[in-house]
Amino acid sequence: NEIAPGIEALLHVSEMSWSQHLRSAQEFLKVGDEVEVVILTLDRTERKMSFGMKQLKPDPWQDIETKYPVNSKHVGKVRNFTNFGIFVELEEGVDGLVHISDLSWTKKIKHPSEFTSIGADLEVVVLEIDKENRRLSLGHKQLEENPWDVFETIFTINSIHEGTIVEINDKGAVIALPYGVEGFATLKNIIKEDGSRAKVDEKLPFKVMEFSKANKRIVVSHTKTYEESKSENQAKKEEKKSKKAKPVIEKTTLGDITNLAAIKEELDKQQKEEKKQ
Repeated sequence: NEIAPGIEALLHVSEMSWSQHLRSAQEFLKVGDEVEVVILTLDRTERKMSFGMKQLKPDPWQDIETKYPVNSKHVGKVRNFTNFGIFVELEEGVDGLVHISDLSWTKKIKHPSEFTSIGADLEVVVLEIDKENRRLSLGHKQLEENPWDVFETIFTINSIHEGTIVEINDKGAVIALPYGVEGFATLKNIIKEDGSRAKVDEKLPFKVMEFSKANKRIVVSHTKTYEESKSENQAKKEEKKSKKAKPVIEKTTLGDITNLAAIKEELDKQQKEEKKQ
């Protein structure tokens, strides 16, 4: 803009606000607005100047560690989605990223839009501060205790829990287990006792085959709940048959009697010789 005859001045959009969300000047100003500015550069030869507006306010990143220390909790505004997370604005000029893996302890979220919406408020906790690059790492799930510490004591190997099949794909099935946690079963492990494959929305018992707190993964099987039960019953039947076939008290054999007699005879001889001496 020309501020005086023959003198031009530029107020670049990046100098209007500490916010990183301004894409055009129209988002912040309109023609005819009067604004207070500070001179950033002055080129007397070219008769040009550059102005700034944001410099009239303190840079929010100057005392970022004081205002937003690690582990502090805040409510921010959801500004943007990416495939890997959510950008949340805590105040003008201060944005942070909530990685998709830090949204929930239990839900497997494929895209942030499944969890929240643009413009929504989101409570977050500060995980890391990178002052040099003006980046904040934020978390949402960290507002709660890690339930996997408790799950580890509930979903023990070979324990059986009721679950509902919520999804079936080429790799296997996703099972909704108690306490809002999900389990995974391969296709061969959702075969029912009648030989048919279980369907979505079916509620069945599932046995825990694997548990990984680090990977937040529970592998389960419905098939094992009845297969192993059958094996146990068969083993019990075999054990009963075996017990019936063998007497509880084994009879002494002729060989045992002969051996015992020989030992007794030898002892008697030794006793007689001792008496003679």
